[in-house]
Amino acid sequence: MKLRTPREKRILYIKTTFRWILYLIIVLLSFTVMTSGSWKKPILLVPVALCIAINNDIMISAYSGAFCGFLIDIACDRLFGYNAVLLTIFCAAVSLVYELYLRKKFFNYLWISALTAFLQCWLDYKFYYEMWDYENAERIFHNISLKVWLYTVISSVIIYIIFSIINKFLMPKEHLTIEEVIKAN
Repeated sequence: MKLRTPREKRILYIKTTFRWILYLIIVLLSFTVMTSGSWKKPILLVPVALCIAINNDIMISAYSGAFCGFLIDIACDRLFGYNAVLLTIFCAAVSLVYELYLRKKFFNYLWISALTAFLQCWLDYKFYYEMWDYENAERIFHNISLKVWLYTVISSVIIYIIFSIINKFLMPKEHLTIEEVIKAN
């Protein structure tokens, strides 16, 4: 039985609240960066949503993916809900894969982030340019979409470092009972 003292519970609530406030600040800063500048900028909300999904359960991951997806739709002037559905599915799948199979290592995050960002850019190109048979649409994919994907992968390294620092200090740690320690040995 895992017992926590009232002091430990208060510290846990304070750390969790502060962690989620920092998450929200990072999401809003990423949205601000995405809405400023030219078309060739990273989609920062994809790696942010994936970093949140890595360390949380499926429902929280899906909600954070939907929220970040709605913000991407607003920032990129897309159909409202398009990226929200995509990121909800991606974040729930990433959360499930990390919960069942993968360890929380940088290389695992990097290739999943690269794959997710590529799928998001590729689907965006397919549904918004190639489907409507624009002239020279493949140039958009090569000149804009792939550069955005590369910038997103590069920026995901920085985002991972920021989230790992936040989670190192503010993520709740599990308490083991004496029986669990004896059984583990």
